[in-house]
Amino acid sequence: MRSAKWIQLLHGIGHEAAAESRPQAQVRNSTRWFMLCVGILGMVAVANLQYGWTLFVNPLAKQLNAEVSAIQIAFTLFVLFETWPVFLEAYLVDRFGPKLIVVAGGILAGLAWYLDSIADSLTKLYIAGIVGGIGAGIVYGTASGSALKWFPDKRGLAAGLTAMGFGAGSALTVIPISNQIAHGGYQSAFLTWGLIQGAVVVVCGFLLRAPRPGETPTVVPRAVPQAAKDSTPTEMLSTPAFWLLYGMFALAVTGGLMAVAQLAPMAKDYKVAEIPVSILGLTLAALPFALSLDRILNGLTRPFFGWVSDHLGRENTMALAFGLEGIAILSLINFAHDPLLFVLLSGLVFFGWGEVYSLFPATCGDLFGKKFATTNYGLLYTAKGTSSVFVPIGSALAAGTAFNFRADIMLIIGGLVAFFTTFLGPSVLKLSISKVARRVLYGVAAAFVVFGLVLAVLRNVPTPFDAKFVMPKIGWFGVFSIAVAFDWIAALLALFALKPLRKRWLARPEVAAAPPAFRAVEQQQLKKAA
Repeated sequence: MRSAKWIQLLHGIGHEAAAESRPQAQVRNSTRWFMLCVGILGMVAVANLQYGWTLFVNPLAKQLNAEVSAIQIAFTLFVLFETWPVFLEAYLVDRFGPKLIVVAGGILAGLAWYLDSIADSLTKLYIAGIVGGIGAGIVYGTASGSALKWFPDKRGLAAGLTAMGFGAGSALTVIPISNQIAHGGYQSAFLTWGLIQGAVVVVCGFLLRAPRPGETPTVVPRAVPQAAKDSTPTEMLSTPAFWLLYGMFALAVTGGLMAVAQLAPMAKDYKVAEIPVSILGLTLAALPFALSLDRILNGLTRPFFGWVSDHLGRENTMALAFGLEGIAILSLINFAHDPLLFVLLSGLVFFGWGEVYSLFPATCGDLFGKKFATTNYGLLYTAKGTSSVFVPIGSALAAGTAFNFRADIMLIIGGLVAFFTTFLGPSVLKLSISKVARRVLYGVAAAFVVFGLVLAVLRNVPTPFDAKFVMPKIGWFGVFSIAVAFDWIAALLALFALKPLRKRWLARPEVAAAPPAFRAVEQQQLKKAA
């Protein structure tokens, strides 16, 4: 009997997602706004794991006697493990509910910065990056999916507000962390803030739950057509729309990731980091001023462009935002030697970048429905991890130092095998791939990816080939010019590829067929309008 009660208790804690057996609930705005706020708070608590990283890069390089490009591999590993496992974590959330999953994420997020505080080698630093990435990915994926589920009528705004927590969450802590690093050492800052952030996420985990049937409205904004069908992750992966979104996400996110990781090294190279800058009566050194302003604008842009996209349309908003991002980066790399312009233009870069984290989850929800929103966006979010591979390569290109591509080659091969198995083979080449063959191919892909990650963490592992090359020195101007090109390509794809593709996808009868509840709402609205 006791064991049965324990199983029943765990089922009650962990199965909010399986809400079909519960009575029909009513739409309560207070409940769904509370859940949105809890998700935002969790995002705020893990924001420093990504956005506070640049403050630690130079102290870590000095302490560990390592090149900046070697330190930035920890950032790449963090982003890879923040993004690539998200769809698995999201599946657990969709299956069992968010509580225990997010609590585990909070524990890992706190543990990561503790490990950073005691890391005395690059290998230990890389392990800490992996642990932190998994923890932050759990929180990010769960909070983003929760927003999409609770707000099907305001997906752009809800996704933007949630992403704002991650983008602006570190704005208030940039100066305290910077001061603690200066006066108490980076180890003390890692330990103190790691414990605080982890505890906050654990509390948020116990408060989150999934919506019950009837607890969310079925009305959708007319400016943004949405699919009535809830596509499973497998169905989504077989569509061209998903892979176009994936490529656009990877292109659009690259420049911002470079700025997130490299802003402090850039400020040092341009010799503006410690020069005082005054704006509206407030005077700070250029680097902490830029970081604080960047975090604020990086947060505000997410709900702003999310709201704009709910009215102007997703693709039009993407083209506008990605175009702005390219102009902002181009301006920054031309005028970064001026401390005031460094602060202002870096803020504009983040204002033009942060909206990717509201526009892409909202578009994913529009095209593939809300039932599997957490898992589906988790798969799309892995594009950020793919882009992060460019960060340490960018450091090597800027400085003209050597870089070993062994790990990147393994990761690319693994990714291509998975892409072939999931989409290219069955959907484009019309190959019949049996279940056994599919499992074997996925196993091969996983083996290449795991080996690539091992090579990234354990740099002395022998391989039958070497891929270490001295990179051409193109400076920050050359590196960020590539990012500008990526942004503008993504803007053109939004208008001339994604927009017509969305129309064709939503015109399919099996996708566009609205459920009875939705048709009833539409009929009521037409009567009122008449």
